[in-house]
Amino acid sequence: MQLRERQQELDAKGIAVAVVTFDEGPMAENYVRAMDLSWPLLVDRERTLYRAYGMLRGRAWDLYGPPAIWIYLKLMARGRRLARPGSDVTQLGGDVLVDPDGIVRLHYIGRGPADRPSVDMLLAAAR
Repeated sequence: MQLRERQQELDAKGIAVAVVTFDEGPMAENYVRAMDLSWPLLVDRERTLYRAYGMLRGRAWDLYGPPAIWIYLKLMARGRRLARPGSDVTQLGGDVLVDPDGIVRLHYIGRGPADRPSVDMLLAAAR
C-alpha cells in the first residue's frame, strides 16, 4: 500500500488516516488482516458517508473494463495479491481529506475499484 509506505510524511503533516467500509463482521475482519491495516476501520453499513461524498455505484465498464484490468495487472506485477471482493463490488470508493477545522481539502471520487489519488496529491492538499 503506497500510503502506508509514506506514513512518516503523513505524520509530519498531521494527517491521521481512517478507512471506511460498508462491510462488517468477518468481511471487515478479513480486510484488516489481508491489508495488515493499522489505521482505524470505520463501518458505515448504511453508506451515509458514501452518499454524502457522492460515492455511488459504478458502471460495468468502470468495474470490469480495460482501465480496471490494467490497474489490476500493474498491481499483480508489483507482487500485490488481490483481495476477494466485498459484498458489493459496484460500490465506488474515494478519498476525502478533512482538516482539523472540518474543511474538506481533497474530495476524490474513484472511477473504479482501484482508482485512488496519489499520495503526493494527498500531501499537497494537506498544506
